[in-house]
Amino acid sequence: MDSMLLYFIDLFGTAIFAISGVLLAGRLKMDPFGVVVLGSVTAIGGGTIRDMALGATPVFWITDTNYLWTILITCLLTMIIVRRPKRLSWWILPVCDAIGLAVFVGIGVEKSMIYQESALVAIIMGVITGCGGGIIRDVLAREVPMILRSEVYATACIIGGVFHTTALAMGADNGSAFLAGMCSTLLIRLGAIRWHLSLPTFALNR
Repeated sequence: MDSMLLYFIDLFGTAIFAISGVLLAGRLKMDPFGVVVLGSVTAIGGGTIRDMALGATPVFWITDTNYLWTILITCLLTMIIVRRPKRLSWWILPVCDAIGLAVFVGIGVEKSMIYQESALVAIIMGVITGCGGGIIRDVLAREVPMILRSEVYATACIIGGVFHTTALAMGADNGSAFLAGMCSTLLIRLGAIRWHLSLPTFALNR
């Protein structure tokens, strides 16, 4: 995939995840500082963990502050827009999260393949990139991380990563492989939201 296009897709995903964090902060009635913190960790938390694991240091937002400006501007605009005296539809937060998830999984797989050649590691890095920020967000918000619930969340990331790496192994160009992985992650996650799909839970019999 063209590096400039990938860069703008990454910024787009950063903004989407920041919105997801801001909406959750607003639901919990946090102050503006808390809103920015929650939006920031949601947007760059997973990518930070990924870069540190891959040895891609300094991490991306330190070498390119456009990510930080994108987060700050997105947080401020979102706070202004959603302060209208009306209730947000229930689906806005999970759909924004699903879009950011799909983009970030693709980014994670793509960046991992630059630093190493293992498809398995690339899939894991995709999952970390997509889910890491959300885990930090939910922990700070004192909620059970979505990845630890029975919802189809991390599973969507794994399947998207498999589609992405399989497409690359079959000779597809980076752009087509990226789209295949991103679309599969997004469709599975949106389907899980729409039809309330979940994995079976594990429980010990007493």
